[in-house]
Amino acid sequence: MKNTISERVADFLKNFPPFNLLIKKELQSLSQEVVIVYQEKNSTIFNEDTTPHTIFYIVHKGAVALRKTTNNEIIDICDEGDIFGLRPLMANENYKLEAKAHEETILYGIPLDAFKPYAKKNEAVSTFLMESFASNTRNPYSKSHKGKLYGNETVDTINPEVKLLDLQPVKYSKKIISCSEDTPVKKVAQIMTKNRIGSILILKDDLPIGIVTDKDLRNKIITGKHPITSTASAIMSSPVITYPKNLTVTQAQMAMMKSSISHLCLTQDGTVNTKAIGILSKHDVMVSLGDNPAVLVKAIKRTTKYKQIKPIRKSIMHLLQGYLDENIPMGLISKIISELNDACIKQVITISLKKMKVPPPAEFAWMAIGSQGRGEQMLHTDQDNFLVFDDVPESDLPKVTKYFLKLAKHVTKGLHTIGYEYCPAEMMASNPKWCLSLQEWKNMISHWIINPGPDEILMSSIFFDYSISYGNRDLVNTLSDHIFDTTKKYPLFLLHLANGALQNPSPSGFFRSFLVEQDGQHKDFFDLKSRALMPLVDAARVLILSHSVKSISNTWERYEKLAEIEPNNSEIYLACSYATKALLKFRTKQGLLHHDSGRFIALDKLSKEEKIKLKRTFKTVKEIQELITVRYNVNNLLR
Repeated sequence: MKNTISERVADFLKNFPPFNLLIKKELQSLSQEVVIVYQEKNSTIFNEDTTPHTIFYIVHKGAVALRKTTNNEIIDICDEGDIFGLRPLMANENYKLEAKAHEETILYGIPLDAFKPYAKKNEAVSTFLMESFASNTRNPYSKSHKGKLYGNETVDTINPEVKLLDLQPVKYSKKIISCSEDTPVKKVAQIMTKNRIGSILILKDDLPIGIVTDKDLRNKIITGKHPITSTASAIMSSPVITYPKNLTVTQAQMAMMKSSISHLCLTQDGTVNTKAIGILSKHDVMVSLGDNPAVLVKAIKRTTKYKQIKPIRKSIMHLLQGYLDENIPMGLISKIISELNDACIKQVITISLKKMKVPPPAEFAWMAIGSQGRGEQMLHTDQDNFLVFDDVPESDLPKVTKYFLKLAKHVTKGLHTIGYEYCPAEMMASNPKWCLSLQEWKNMISHWIINPGPDEILMSSIFFDYSISYGNRDLVNTLSDHIFDTTKKYPLFLLHLANGALQNPSPSGFFRSFLVEQDGQHKDFFDLKSRALMPLVDAARVLILSHSVKSISNTWERYEKLAEIEPNNSEIYLACSYATKALLKFRTKQGLLHHDSGRFIALDKLSKEEKIKLKRTFKTVKEIQELITVRYNVNNLLR
């Protein structure tokens, strides 16, 4: 039965770490054990130095303040998706902080006994929780706090960033949406909905006299306390709490906590006697606190124009750099960055759909391919994508195709605006070749598999690494089934694909020396992508395809799955998984360091340790190519 309480819990948890690291079956099982806890504003969830509960918490709606009662200092405000109360999971000690509902709040209580098996089995889950617990900073991976329990340090030692926030100015919205005090409530709600805002300022003689928020509409209109025919003056909060524009992050936090509000009005002199120059929301404060994945996703979803997403992508790069600096496992980094990149793409498509005069004439799916499709695109590179739409009557096909090509041009333009360069080879959905109906895609793929020439193998190697970014997943599953079915009918295709996987030259020559480019723009540079990464990527593709495994496009996850399927080869597959992550991490670091794709490496700039780490992966590349050669008897193909 759909829409049960546990299913709704699972739908919420899957969007937040570490629960997004669990497989669907595990998440559904755990969600059946979750306790739903309602807390009124200012009610206590647990006190400092009290016996730990048998659950830890994640905020579903509302906010929770964590504080040290000795000096009444707020340590953190937990918002939607934030976890707290981890102490009973990590240490057999009483709570070190007090947790109070900062506003009306709904919590999900995660039973410790139900959750522990997943944490023990899933290293990424346990790593996230351990490092979240060990650090009180916004970045849960702070190196200086690893292995330290909160109670072992003073507040200043644990979170030196707090002092920096005292000086950091908060960013606020300068776009003020306002109305008069006699504006009907219905009109107020319409204005807020149209502008996608959570508050509207009430002005009289151009001066702020009140503010109406989403909460006012919920608590005063929807509850029936005031009729819908009321005016803004009946439900507004008045007088307005105002501050000057040079407010710091800490001041903003304290001001909101002090008055139990989520919006501040900024005026020219900080009083109600001068014009308003901006509105500051709790969301703005959260963004100012730093590059946090949940905050960034919220910021992405709030955008209404392509250009608004571009600075957020820069924040994603800052987050990536921070994770690399803290030596976070590459598997976890890639999942977080891929999810954030995916959120950017989804929002670009959402904005693009609003630019179309009519809704889509058929179900469709926007597909990422290549490194983006594999979830391995860490840096800003070019865009590779295609679009598939549901089959329509032959007579409607030209019109429907025209619609989706127009949509695709909006999307590719939007992606270019936020930082994805256009693909030089035009492998984009805006190209009529790559914007096709489901049947047209089936015909194209059948041609590649049945006639495996060099061009067809190249296209397969690019387009068979795909993942859905937006749209109907059934279309994707149907496409995958067609690939597997056709491949089984024409097994010779796998032999040609295996041969293609061996075309990239070896990473090393005699005495394990690096083989570098002999001429051209990158002469004497080492091509990390072609000589090291792609052989691993290509081998994983042909091997996973031979086992008809769906929905795994990431290279190291493919190898981990292969290790399960072929336990006799698990050692080499797990080595390939490790090597892929190590190489991608190295490439990402080099790209961030030199502000490029990280593909071509200047060997003279590497330390001895870096060269040793690189060369360790070369043996694995050689071994997987040997396995491919023997398994598919590729030498016979060349005779």
